[in-house]
Amino acid sequence: MSTSTAVSLADRLAGVVDRRRLAVVPIRGVIGGAVRTADLVRTLDRARESKQIRAVLLDIASPGGDAVASETLYLAVKRLAATKPVVAWIRSVGASGSYFAACGATRILAFPAALVGSIGVISARPVLVDLLQRIGARMHVVKTGPFKDLGAPWREPTDEDQVKERELIDGMFRHFTGAVREARNYDDESLALVTTGEVWLADRALELGLVDALAEEEEALAEAQRLGDMPRRRVIRLHPRRSLLQRLGMPGAGMGPPGPRWIVELEGWSRLPRLLT
Repeated sequence: MSTSTAVSLADRLAGVVDRRRLAVVPIRGVIGGAVRTADLVRTLDRARESKQIRAVLLDIASPGGDAVASETLYLAVKRLAATKPVVAWIRSVGASGSYFAACGATRILAFPAALVGSIGVISARPVLVDLLQRIGARMHVVKTGPFKDLGAPWREPTDEDQVKERELIDGMFRHFTGAVREARNYDDESLALVTTGEVWLADRALELGLVDALAEEEEALAEAQRLGDMPRRRVIRLHPRRSLLQRLGMPGAGMGPPGPRWIVELEGWSRLPRLLT
């Protein structure tokens, strides 16, 4: 047996017994809509506990979503990154809550045409007072405190309501910007530049320090492999169990029957500009 053949056989044998894996975890859709937070957190925790998984790539295509769920994901990603390298790769959109989650990763990469940013918090609700008056309907409310029906659509918000809502929005905004400041090492001036609620193309996001580099999928996988110190790339994809329609890529599959989750999904995507060519 020649030396080269022996080396080749040894390398192949080493590949067979090498159990190290690079896990890809997709974050696709609106957080609180298509992205079911509890399921995704369990997936991230499984990756953290697995001895075989040496690095994780978060494959992100999400406009964000629910504020509490987004912070929950951020903390789960941060726990994971404390034990092994995590690369957040923004495939198409990494905005608002999904960028919040990405801030827990070791590195943030983005596809060159991806949209990045939308760092901010929004609260929106309809006020139906005029409509109720037109149809001759009214609400009878018995409550235990002045703010128990805060945000109710059947009455106009009072000045006190608006102050209270502003407190809640500002508090969540501090959580978000604190994560961004820590992840990106921003000073006050740099942080102020990126917390206007805007989205940017990835090249501008790179200039602003929101991402570490521009990367296509192969480059993102290679970076996760490098950080995981893996001589061979063995990829596994981790996600909650999917239905047949989800595996076939059917729109809306896995969302359940039409309901609030569908509305959340549509609202989340409608807040972002659509770039068409």
